[in-house]
Amino acid sequence: MALPAASDTRRTDADMLFHRGHTDATMSEEAAGGDGKARADGGPAMEPADAEGEASGENAAGTDRDDPESDGAGVPADVRSYDRFEKVDRATYERVNDFLRDRTYITAREWAIARLCADFRTGTGVEMTKIGENLPHLVPFMTDTYSPQAVNQARSAFEEKVHMSGATFLYGAMSGFFTADELDDLMYEVTEVAKFLLEVEGVELSVEEELETEDRISEVMRDVRAASDELRNEGVCCPECGNEFDVDE
Repeated sequence: MALPAASDTRRTDADMLFHRGHTDATMSEEAAGGDGKARADGGPAMEPADAEGEASGENAAGTDRDDPESDGAGVPADVRSYDRFEKVDRATYERVNDFLRDRTYITAREWAIARLCADFRTGTGVEMTKIGENLPHLVPFMTDTYSPQAVNQARSAFEEKVHMSGATFLYGAMSGFFTADELDDLMYEVTEVAKFLLEVEGVELSVEEELETEDRISEVMRDVRAASDELRNEGVCCPECGNEFDVDE
């Protein structure tokens, strides 16, 4: 399925993620050679366990999202109607995971489950049992059910990586290692990846919205750079005690 893209960068990303040149047999061979193991019958491979945790539950083979009979009794209506990841309906876990690994710190498992936890949040919390039991129905490239604990673990891993990558990025932006132009180029590249992932999830961005978002991000980064210049040149504040001291001390 073609993905609407506003830039050459996202068109390239779409080609890599939605490439249709591989046959099912080739995909099975790729899966068998990766972290996961292909089923003996040549069906979809189970998603591999990531370093942060393992999939839990019985393999969900036979719960094909395209089979009307598989959406019978026991599958909640909101699960049957969920279509957030339709644009990667024919992508394997390995392909999605490799795509993310090349561009982000998160895995396909963490990306999918973090989105599901946000979408299946109620007034009393996240429906982790529903997410885990229906994971193969909700996300095309996930073929295994998860326990509530595994769902919570993946969500926690996602949040931790966001915090750590955010701190790394802000340090790089505030450290003076990048010129203003280099920082603009960096922001453009990371924003394109983020917008592409949003489009995969079904978020439609108009050209006007994209331009407005880019302008707002550029304005924020200019403020960050100005504040960091002032901080580096006039003094710093200890994150532990709050005391300020000159950088020459």
